[in-house]
Amino acid sequence: MRIDILTLFPDMCDTVMSESIIGRARQAGNVEINCVDIRNYTLDKHRRVDDKPYGGGMGMVMAPQPIYDCFQALCSEIGEKPHLIYLTPQGKTLTQDRVKELARLDNIALLCGHYEGIDERVIEALEPEEISVGDYVLTGGELPALIVADAVSRMLPGVLSDDECFEEESHFNSLLEYPQYTHPSEWQGRKVPDVLLSGHHAKVNEWRRERSLERTFYRRRDMLENADLSEKDLNFLSNLKKG
Repeated sequence: MRIDILTLFPDMCDTVMSESIIGRARQAGNVEINCVDIRNYTLDKHRRVDDKPYGGGMGMVMAPQPIYDCFQALCSEIGEKPHLIYLTPQGKTLTQDRVKELARLDNIALLCGHYEGIDERVIEALEPEEISVGDYVLTGGELPALIVADAVSRMLPGVLSDDECFEEESHFNSLLEYPQYTHPSEWQGRKVPDVLLSGHHAKVNEWRRERSLERTFYRRRDMLENADLSEKDLNFLSNLKKG
């Protein structure tokens, strides 16, 4: 998969995407991530990419021309139009299901707004998918773009050591993940549950499933509507409801 991040701060994005698991995946060729400087496409002799908003108001608005030309250059380089995503608080909230869908694509481009956003006309011209990472506002789209790039990349073959690394995590199957423990077996008087020390894999799996259901029930009950639940799961949840 190829991911292009269209931004005014390519060094910021490249630094994050060069670290840890994603950085190693890039080096191994499991994912291609490019950080493209929108400023390189401005026709302004002072390399300006923004201006004051028509109608007045605070802040600056990113101009349409540099964004449009940047994306068209990317399309020409790839030889096709990548799936374009504009990171904005006005978009649909990112979910793990959408991440899984995006991971099936060959090319995605992540457009980072800044200041007071981008000129509406370039949104109309390019018709990007609009995605939000939460109901709050940041100074720019770079951090949300990095979240999307990270979430999608780790779903790709070879990025994580095994599919199980993400298949049992929170949100993957509409359930929150069970509690995790490591050495030592006792810390500050708190002991690791005996079942995890038993070596009995079936009992461990049963304990983990029940704790996952329990956490989801108490913390994000809304997620259970989309979870794939067995009769045993339903009985366990029924007992939780009874208190």
